Amino acid sequence: MAYAAFRSIGAYIPEKIMTNADFEKIMDTSDEWITKRTGIKERRVAAKDEFPSDMGANAARIAIQRAGIDQADIDLIVCATVTPDYLCMPSTACVLASKLGLRDVQAFDISAACTGFIYALSIAKAFIESGMKKNVLIVGAEKYTSILNYEDRGTAFIFGDGAGAAIISATDKKEEAIVDVKCSSDGDYDHLIMTPGGGSRNPCSPKVVEQKLACIQMKGGETFKLAVKTLTSDVKEMFEKHNLNPENINHFIPHQANYRIIKAVGEALGLNDEQTVVTVHKYGNTSAASIPMAMNYAYEQGRIKAGDNVLFDAFGAGLTWGSALFPFSPKK
Repeated sequence: MAYAAFRSIGAYIPEKIMTNADFEKIMDTSDEWITKRTGIKERRVAAKDEFPSDMGANAARIAIQRAGIDQADIDLIVCATVTPDYLCMPSTACVLASKLGLRDVQAFDISAACTGFIYALSIAKAFIESGMKKNVLIVGAEKYTSILNYEDRGTAFIFGDGAGAAIISATDKKEEAIVDVKCSSDGDYDHLIMTPGGGSRNPCSPKVVEQKLACIQMKGGETFKLAVKTLTSDVKEMFEKHNLNPENINHFIPHQANYRIIKAVGEALGLNDEQTVVTVHKYGNTSAASIPMAMNYAYEQGRIKAGDNVLFDAFGAGLTWGSALFPFSPKK
């Protein structure tokens, strides 16, 4: 039987930093208020000529090199993004593949917002365990600054740009296998986080542009409450299913949306600060890119070692949510 192993991680962090002090110059806010509300101190901003396919390809090259495989061995690319290079087509995954020099590979995008990377991981696991693919590149890449309304105090300072990538490969060793990936959704809450304009329901028009309807809109208070509840219950179900307790987890890597959410979920699950990876203060919320960027940060700090048990947990627009449990299994 083929199992799916999480072989490597990589990330791309744009050079430009936008601090809370920069926001004080363009809107009625303060570093103290932003920090207290979100835990965010700064976020990255991609260059004007830098797009999700560019950032994703840069992250992918690192992940490929760390996995110790030839990029020609990749037989599937799944890119999670809600800020694609193009609105409808071609997919960012296809553009990314071209930038990697891959001309004959299955590639497609998925849209699951902040849960996108976990959704991509579930797809990679399924393709590998079915025997259809052997080496899957999963990418989370976002240029959120392209869909921000800088007059909206509820969203403008929360989001940032970046990309993360991982190689998921087939293995016959059960001890290397991804233990579980659980994903779900509830479209009844679609109104909480959305970009109402630009799609077929509200096509591009002067109204969409003038009212900035193609920018993200979010009901923060309602989203916060649902996020804490859903993220906590999802992991508790994972623990119960696999007869685990908090001490079995080496690294808890939640979606980096808000420090207060991360803290509340960690406390509810009995996970301490040493187990929890936090990068929201450095990068803000980078949606589908936030979990791989956070994992890469911990990996480059030397915190994540071969065989360590890693737990992902995310919640995003849709609403979508998901969790994943696996041993980090770099190729020996």
